[in-house]
Amino acid sequence: MEDAYARSVSEVLDFFGVDPTKGLSDSQVVQHSRLYGRNVLPEEKRTPFWKLVLKQFDDLLVKILIVAAIVSFLLALANGETGLTAFLEPFVILLILAANAAVGVITETNAEKALEELRAYQANIATVMRNGCFSILPATELVPGDIVEVTVGCKIPADLRMIEMSSNTFRVDQAILTGESCSVEKDVDCTLTTNAVYQDKKNILFSGTDVVAGRGRAVVVGVGSNTAMGSIHDSMLHTDDEATPLKKKLDEFGSFLAKVIAGICVLVWVVNIGHFSDPSHGGFFKGAIHYFKIAVALAVAAIPEGLPAVVTTCLALGTKKMARLNAIVRSLPSVETLGCTTVICSDKTGTLTTNMMSVSKICVVQSAEHGPMINEFSVSGTTYAPEGTVFDSNGLQLDLPAQSPCLHHLAMCSSLCNDSILQYNPDKDSYEKIGESTEVALRVLAEKVGLPGFDSMPSALNMLSKHERASYCNHYWENQFKKVYVLEFTRDRKMMSVLCSHKQMDVMFSKGAPESIIARCTKLLCNSDGSVVPLTAAARSELESRFHSFGDETLRCLALAFKTVPQGLQSISYDNENDLTFIGLVGMLDPPREEVRDAMLACMTAGIRVIVVTGDNKSTAESLCRKIGAFDNLGDFSGMSYTASEFERLPAVQQTLALRRMTLFSRVEPSHKRMLVEALQNQNEVVAMTGDGVNDAPALKKADIGIAMGSGTAVAKSASDMVLADDNFASIVAAVAEGRAIYNNTKQFIRYMISSNIGEVVCIFVAAVLGIPDTLAPVQLLWVNLVTDGLPATAIGFNKQDSDVMKAKPRKVGEAVVTGWLFFRYLVIGVYVGLATVAGFIWWFIYSDGGPKLTYSELMNFETCALRETTYPCSIFEDRHPSTVAMTVLVVVEMFNALNNLSENQSLLVITPRSNLWLVGSIILTMLLHMLILYVHPLAVLFSVTPLSWGEWTAVLYLSFPVIIIDELLKFLSRNTGLRFRFRLRKADLLPKDRRDK
Repeated sequence: MEDAYARSVSEVLDFFGVDPTKGLSDSQVVQHSRLYGRNVLPEEKRTPFWKLVLKQFDDLLVKILIVAAIVSFLLALANGETGLTAFLEPFVILLILAANAAVGVITETNAEKALEELRAYQANIATVMRNGCFSILPATELVPGDIVEVTVGCKIPADLRMIEMSSNTFRVDQAILTGESCSVEKDVDCTLTTNAVYQDKKNILFSGTDVVAGRGRAVVVGVGSNTAMGSIHDSMLHTDDEATPLKKKLDEFGSFLAKVIAGICVLVWVVNIGHFSDPSHGGFFKGAIHYFKIAVALAVAAIPEGLPAVVTTCLALGTKKMARLNAIVRSLPSVETLGCTTVICSDKTGTLTTNMMSVSKICVVQSAEHGPMINEFSVSGTTYAPEGTVFDSNGLQLDLPAQSPCLHHLAMCSSLCNDSILQYNPDKDSYEKIGESTEVALRVLAEKVGLPGFDSMPSALNMLSKHERASYCNHYWENQFKKVYVLEFTRDRKMMSVLCSHKQMDVMFSKGAPESIIARCTKLLCNSDGSVVPLTAAARSELESRFHSFGDETLRCLALAFKTVPQGLQSISYDNENDLTFIGLVGMLDPPREEVRDAMLACMTAGIRVIVVTGDNKSTAESLCRKIGAFDNLGDFSGMSYTASEFERLPAVQQTLALRRMTLFSRVEPSHKRMLVEALQNQNEVVAMTGDGVNDAPALKKADIGIAMGSGTAVAKSASDMVLADDNFASIVAAVAEGRAIYNNTKQFIRYMISSNIGEVVCIFVAAVLGIPDTLAPVQLLWVNLVTDGLPATAIGFNKQDSDVMKAKPRKVGEAVVTGWLFFRYLVIGVYVGLATVAGFIWWFIYSDGGPKLTYSELMNFETCALRETTYPCSIFEDRHPSTVAMTVLVVVEMFNALNNLSENQSLLVITPRSNLWLVGSIILTMLLHMLILYVHPLAVLFSVTPLSWGEWTAVLYLSFPVIIIDELLKFLSRNTGLRFRFRLRKADLLPKDRRDK
């Protein structure tokens, strides 16, 4: 029944055909169960494990590598190779792919946990009336029409409509659903609001929420998927994870690279068709297989196999840095996504605010001698910690607040007319509440005021342990006054009273809504001398004016009063709540975090828009936005602040325009948050969404990066990409800066690896075109790609963050990793790397003292060696020296190229290798590993290499070092725009044709 909130109690009961005094009969239970289903959230159809595994291989580059591994293995067998050499290359390739697949499967499995944890918010049991008697049943057996009894401490088992209240008040904590900072009062009256949101449905108890006060009965109106919690579950089921910007660009680049590789492989094979019949191959078919092997080697060379592992490693290093900033990353790619975030949709309660109600203002009557003279005090401190000071209207600190008569009595009343508990949690090193937030705020106020009569009070209190300090002053007043009787808060009175006995005096303390308390007061307490004087009409008017001004500041206002009653009284009634003596007014709020204002300014400087999203009412939210700087320099908020219902009433075109200016979105429910994320994403915004409740989970999952609060629910954390350990908005801003730095470093090492791979492709392609022997074996290429490229690339991730990283606007989502002038630069470097490698190979045959010193034509015609007379043995072309020189040139030139990547445009003379000692260490380690395979015989056999002489090492250095000079020249051209070669290459030119049109 979707509109139960708008129907009267009798209409709802008639709809389900139930008698509230008897409940449903057994036959009705069976009928309703068949009609409405069971009270369980449906389980998601799980993806089979084998499908998850196969999904990880659904990538063009991966498929090419798998084919290359299989073909390599088959060709090795066809050539009669056995043992380790036949299996090594395919085994290494498949091992890499298996590792990447494992990471993917684990990530997707974690995502499903959010749906499982949502079931934890379903109640296990319910007290149900059936066939005229109450019984305790599993909550899963509830059906619409069941009459359920609910009481304080109970978790609501289904969506219920209140039909009867057995207490004066009934309150529910529904923060996990709506995000409201205070518990909500419920009643049995029907709601007449059109387009009612969850907050408007005052007669509905939502599944999974908690009763914090009162007792009553209600009828079940929704079960399973037809509950508010069920709609969240459905939203999560239908939310697909978005690919991160970096992944999209790498996928696009991968598709482009795969097609280029395929083209080059075919080209190499076709160019050499004339050589298929060369006698050295032993026939056309064997010749075709030989050049097919070269094509396969080319594919292995072109694909940066280590790239996924290096990206993962760099992002993992980024997560460690972010953890130090209190941002715990659950999804590695989200580290990079932060860097291009354009909009942060931030929850108000607990993120921008402390989610700890605090008294910030006190209003008392200073003197009534010449008309009422009102005095206001301000109170510092924004948490439940009993730490803070009281300031007078001139901003001067009161050293001993308890010596002021009104503050003394305020502390006394706040302690005694109170049912909450304030305690210290040593595990979390924080002060926690049990009970209503407003009452805990009064307890904290009593601690800040202190106790009268002790000159050393502030310093003495600071010497206590945190556990003792939590409620020391409150305990003092509770020991001084014995509670005799309590009159609970009711909606009609809007106040609470407690009768206390102190020595030979009985006192009644009262607190409540200012209009209710002031109306019952006839006297007031003067702060100047502690005298009690009659409450005049002028004083009453002035006090009413003050509490209305508190309301304008969106402070939650309470009035406190007391009354001396006849000694020996054992109980009080509502009739005793008159002729009260007014003590003062307190204004409290959920205060903004102190560091949020600076964080908001940092976002504006960085070009990031912040939208405050809250379930609270519009005026309260607008007041907060003013305090944190979201509305700075704005007199008129129109077009920037909308409630969910106001936004929904706008035509589609105006909604689009409103989204571009929106700063505040209030009175929202879960579906609105998800709608906001989708609408912003449709405008090509990269959206970060914060949240802590179950209600936030669908939006967190839908957002480009979902950020859950550390104190939030398990569901929110599981649906998120990142968890804020300190629940602090400022930590998000720090994480964005780190995300930008990580992306810049990621971009640097991707370019480094791609330029290296271009070099390898050029090497094999040039060797094939020139018709010289195979320069590098596939296993040597694998070693270079994985080890000698991988270590420096990972170390580049440690490049320092630029000082102006948060002064630049967010990068565009469509920005390619390598484009334009940079593509040209790395193409030049790659071509040099390839030519230097081939040059090293040729040098050994023609010029090396340890080589055969052939002529160039003899090297070109090596395939006909066996058919003609020569002065050298034909076995010289199978010598391992030339390929070892070529491989070593490739390794060393890439080490020099790694140094080039310390900065995109700055010279090595400006940003020296000392700026990144990790990179220097990785280069040293890489060279030691390379020495290892050269000089340890079993490894040398495995990688088809041999030890080099000093002369050969000298040639390697001569051929490798010029890459530094070339890149320094290109950097110089980049820095000097007047001299810069304006090479223009559109992004579309780097993409497949079907991508260009988008």
